[in-house]
Order: sequence, then structure tokens, then C-alpha cells
Amino acid sequence: MIYPEKIKAKKSDKIIKILMLVSVCVAILLLVVNKLTTPRIPWAALANGGIVYAWVIVIYSIRKNVNIAGHVLLQTVAISLLTVYIDYILRFKRGWSINIAIPIIIIIANITMAILTIVSYKKYIKYAIYQLIIVMLSMLPAILMAEHIVPNNGLNISAIVVSVTNFVLCLIWCAKDVKDAVVRKLHW
Repeated sequence: MIYPEKIKAKKSDKIIKILMLVSVCVAILLLVVNKLTTPRIPWAALANGGIVYAWVIVIYSIRKNVNIAGHVLLQTVAISLLTVYIDYILRFKRGWSINIAIPIIIIIANITMAILTIVSYKKYIKYAIYQLIIVMLSMLPAILMAEHIVPNNGLNISAIVVSVTNFVLCLIWCAKDVKDAVVRKLHW
């Protein structure tokens, strides 16, 4: 079997810089075409939001030794910001990003973290901080509901319940490992 030749680091850096330059040129071209053809419809801003999102994920993914839980956290934040940006460009006509998209993203992130914990519970310590950050982000709908910014809909409440339940279950499943890690780190 013949394998393709591995790309050297300098060459891959050069390719990334070229592709990034192409992306910037495409983004500018999209803005110009948008302004010339349909200035009332901000479709270029939506496309450029997608380009920025893609580059954030690509740059994070090509780093060495990327923790899977870190990737889940990055995806959760990046997709949430992208949906809010799209909703903002569309002038929050229905508020779907805060009422629907973000709760669904939070639920999926928590399910993913639960699966990671079940599949590799011995590595839970590596995932614990990311799990905690996702739980804190999951409290955002609760804060928005308390401030009456978003309605108390079932999806927001479900996201909060799933997040807290997932965190508690992960602690129960891995309590001994967490305790051992704390004892090792703090020398108790």
C-alpha cells in the first residue's frame, strides 16, 4: 500500500496562510457583491460568519494534543456565538438563537460529555474542568429567564435540567477518581 507523502510543517503553515488569504478575499468579494446586488439582505454577513467559524475550528483542530472535551467546549461556544450572530444579522425577528438554538446546543454538549465520561471514565479528570465550564454556560438560560430576557420555555428548562443532571451523574460515576486526583494534586 502506498501512503501519501507527509506534508512538512513549514509547507502546511504556508498552505494555511494562503487559504486564510483566499478566505479574506472571498469575504471581501461577498460583501462587495452583496452591496451591489441586494443591499437590503445581509447574506454576505451570514456567509462571512460561517467563514470565521470554520477558521476558528480549523485552527483549533490542527493543534497537537487537543483534548476532546476542549473541542466540545469550543464547538459549544463557537456555534452558540454563530447562531446569535446570525440572529442579530436577521434583527432578532424571532429570537430563535436564544430560545431554540442555544438550549439545543447545550443539551447536545452535555450528552456528548456524558458519552465521553462513560466511554473513558478513567480520563474524567481531563474532562472535569471542561464539564464544569459547560455547566456554567448551561446556566446562561437560567440567568436570562430570571432577568425575563427569554421566556420560561420547555427547551431552556430542559437544557438546565440536562446540564445539572449530567454534572451530578458524572461526579457520582467518577467520585473515587476525582477524590484520588484531588488527594494526589494536593498531597493529602
